[in-house]
Amino acid sequence: MTDLSTFIAGLPKVELHVHHVGSASPRIVAELAARHEGRSPVPADPDALADYFEFRDFAHFIEVYLSVVDLIRDPEDVWILTHEVARELARQQVRYAELTITPYSHVSRGIPAPAFCEAIEDARKRAAADFGLDLRWCFDIPGEAGLPAAEETLRIALDERPDGLISFGLGGPEIGVPRPQFRPYFDQARAAGLRSVPHAGETTGPQTVWDALRELGAERIGHGISAAKDPELLAYLAERQIGMEICPTSNVRTRAVATLDEHPLPRLVEAGLLVTINSDDPPMFGTTLNDEYAVAARLLGAGPRELAGLARNAVTASFLDPAGKQRIIAEIDAHLVAAG
Repeated sequence: MTDLSTFIAGLPKVELHVHHVGSASPRIVAELAARHEGRSPVPADPDALADYFEFRDFAHFIEVYLSVVDLIRDPEDVWILTHEVARELARQQVRYAELTITPYSHVSRGIPAPAFCEAIEDARKRAAADFGLDLRWCFDIPGEAGLPAAEETLRIALDERPDGLISFGLGGPEIGVPRPQFRPYFDQARAAGLRSVPHAGETTGPQTVWDALRELGAERIGHGISAAKDPELLAYLAERQIGMEICPTSNVRTRAVATLDEHPLPRLVEAGLLVTINSDDPPMFGTTLNDEYAVAARLLGAGPRELAGLARNAVTASFLDPAGKQRIIAEIDAHLVAAG
């Protein structure tokens, strides 16, 4: 595994399912908590965050996640967070990332939408200069906040339209948050040229994935692990090569899957789906993108060639331009050749 770990560490990668606030390092979270000490339940001690990030279930995860969101109080916080996320991604040889951002959560807490978008855009440009990382945005509806959040997310996306914005998503809990009610918002976002990338089938069954496909025009599926229970859905996803944003450790930490050994990743790969490996909320789940590739290697019995294939899948499923895709795939192939 040491040789494989070295291969993974140097493998050029694309990250398609990683959340903005959920990527805040323990150091950054602790610093923000210290700035707001006495007004937040989040520990100001980085070592105490591991216990704070132990989740009883998905609902508890959302509760903890929102407490970290509460620490982001001004545009400077937004800039620092975004730039630090880019630093960590680049450290793992990520060349391109589509970062899921929930502007509603910040605008509703008092950061003006123009200032928020200006902060992420400035950080995106600095990340390109500082780290050679190409960042793009998915503006995400927090499903737990309902249709008002969908309306405001769409308004911010269309009115502000930051240069890095390429897609429109839907996150948060699935139970009690049916996908079809968001169709009008996705219809408008898609009409404006944004790509559809909702979460679906993480903590609910295959029907949620079907709804995301049929009602929201999903071009990729966030998680989608319950598709493994529906042969017809597996065949549909495989035939159309719809990208699947798989985050194994996340699914265990939120109790969507009982153990890693029970994760349906092998079934999805065997069925011929366009499977990509991602980290979701890495510091909260005690993981990294490199760790997730190592998990995939173990679950699939995969070596360098198969892992390079997964890395290529992420490039293929991305919304990067053709020349950019070709460049990263060439880097992946060169890394595989160099590994012998």
